Amino acid sequence: MSFPRWTPEALLWPFNAAERSQAPKELFVAGDHDLLRAAPTVSIVGSREATDRGLARARKLAKLLVDHKVIVVSGLAEGIDTAAHRAAIDHGGRTIAVLGTPLDQCFPAKNRGLQQEIMRDHLAVSQFPSGTKIGRHTFPMRNRTMALLSDATVIIEAKDGSGSLHQGWEAIRLHRPLFLAKSLVDDLSIEFPREFLSYGAEVLSDATIHSLLRQLPSGRRDAEVEIPF
Repeated sequence: MSFPRWTPEALLWPFNAAERSQAPKELFVAGDHDLLRAAPTVSIVGSREATDRGLARARKLAKLLVDHKVIVVSGLAEGIDTAAHRAAIDHGGRTIAVLGTPLDQCFPAKNRGLQQEIMRDHLAVSQFPSGTKIGRHTFPMRNRTMALLSDATVIIEAKDGSGSLHQGWEAIRLHRPLFLAKSLVDDLSIEFPREFLSYGAEVLSDATIHSLLRQLPSGRRDAEVEIPF
């Protein structure tokens, strides 16, 4: 199956030096690629083996973002990602799936129906051409690309060494807002939240959700380009 191939800058916007240095050479898309310019976008990411409370937090945040006309981005993995995509769709919002596989593959297999729905009615993006051999290395690459495509990232639930941390570090490198669920910061059994906070990440709670929303761009990404002189 053939999917449209784009350079990231043609699909998105003119990159600055930090964005260009780690961007993939090409992106393949299925669905409404205009969603990538219809800012704002927020990634909701976290553990595949999520707790019930973690899943509830992902669904709560996705609904809140949809209520504020924000596009929900995630990675189509089990757990937090699936909860975020599903909640965005169920509440009438839009969602973007950034895959760690080519578009003609699906992982996990149980999400095939969800992936097809997103490819048809929303947007799926991959940096991997058909035939790419997937492995543990492709999913951290996916997370770094997801940070590039998102105006902000929220980590809902994760352990030290989680793949979601690759996205957190990339968001920091790109100077994009990074938020950690308060429950993560309160968990003294994991170390990464305090390290991220020392680099400028913020705590997401009911009291700080407006800080996240205030930092998102308003209007389309290409709005300035379309303003005539």
